[in-house]
Amino acid sequence: MRLRFTLGLLGGLAALAISAHAAPPAGRLLASNCFQCHGTDGKGPGFDRLAGKNANEIYEEMKEFQAGKEGNGIMAKHAWIYTDEQLHALAGWFSQQNLTSRSAR
Repeated sequence: MRLRFTLGLLGGLAALAISAHAAPPAGRLLASNCFQCHGTDGKGPGFDRLAGKNANEIYEEMKEFQAGKEGNGIMAKHAWIYTDEQLHALAGWFSQQNLTSRSAR
């Protein structure tokens, strides 16, 4: 009986510890693919800044790249790998980034 209680308590503590290390916000990990041109926070060097941009606009632009409406350049090649759910997550992540200061997330 005491062993069950101890194991149950340890299991509960382990679950608590795991939940303390929550998954990163949706889109953040996906944004790591964008770092070289746009930065993971959407404020990259010299290319279209995505930070603070409307999520719907970002999503629609990515869908246009997927459809080949913008040619067969690097963005078309990047865009085709994402699902709609992933595109929404990426667009949401970039739209939530502060345009003026670097994010420490």
